[in-house]
Amino acid sequence: MTSTIAEQSSTSCQVYEKEILVEGRPTRLPCVNIDGELFTVFDGFPRIMTPEDEWEDRLRSPEHVIETSASHPEIKADIFSFWQEWPSSECRYPYPYDWEELAVVPTTSYDDWWNKKLKSRVRNKVRKCEKSGVVIRESEFDEEFASGVAAIFNESPIRQGRPFWHYGKSAETIRRQFSRYMWRERVAAAYVDDVMAGFIMVGNKGKFGYIGQILSKIEDRERGVNVALMAKAVEMCAEQGNEFLVYGFWGDSSLAEFKRRCGFEPARVPRYFVPLTRAGSLALKIQAHRGISGVLPAPVVRALKRVRASAYALRNR
Repeated sequence: MTSTIAEQSSTSCQVYEKEILVEGRPTRLPCVNIDGELFTVFDGFPRIMTPEDEWEDRLRSPEHVIETSASHPEIKADIFSFWQEWPSSECRYPYPYDWEELAVVPTTSYDDWWNKKLKSRVRNKVRKCEKSGVVIRESEFDEEFASGVAAIFNESPIRQGRPFWHYGKSAETIRRQFSRYMWRERVAAAYVDDVMAGFIMVGNKGKFGYIGQILSKIEDRERGVNVALMAKAVEMCAEQGNEFLVYGFWGDSSLAEFKRRCGFEPARVPRYFVPLTRAGSLALKIQAHRGISGVLPAPVVRALKRVRASAYALRNR
């Protein structure tokens, strides 16, 4: 591991390289440790620095990070980006921002979720899943669980119309890569004749829980396994005192429709983009920080996604 350590005005700043998972694949990227808070710098234009684990770690002082980045050029980031911790949605900081939408559902009471958030056809799907022989239970992240996850990951190289990040991973690789999160997550699985048909990982942030992973076998899709797993996640969150369950960002794909059926609703939260260099200021001006999908009109993005999905489907016939 290469690193640079600097001390200035009692601030500790360490720059080094570290292997992290990017779209499910191990990638070595520049990382920064500022007084014990960890950040990742993503390559490209612009070079954006974000907290290493936004879902778990609370940013103590954005101002301190910005000041430290300005006085330590070895960090080499053009923009510092962070999102305001939900459920606070009122903008607290005077920086440029874009709105992001989280998928959120209340979990103070499992019965309230079941009776008030779900439509009758969704409740019937959960009941049908149970009657078809699917058993949902909380599990341990052990060798047997990792083997079941590997079987699901390797069922198809394509998921949701694009190459699947985790395809080709062995049980050993899954245990190594996912074990780093298990100190904060609980896992549950769906079984058909003692064979894993799906699984879910639920993190605990205190005020809210969040979905780390949820996936089921394609062959068991019609059983309603994912909805039954979501019911288990809500039950787990209610047990551990979470007021809400967060399932990533809302989006506009078929996954958003699944979230809606499970009672989730969009909740806005600001993501800030603070320029640290002239290149960062230019990137914000031309909106390069949003990437191609963030600049193009939504109908164009959806059309391109359909074309991409068709191309991958033809390639993998």
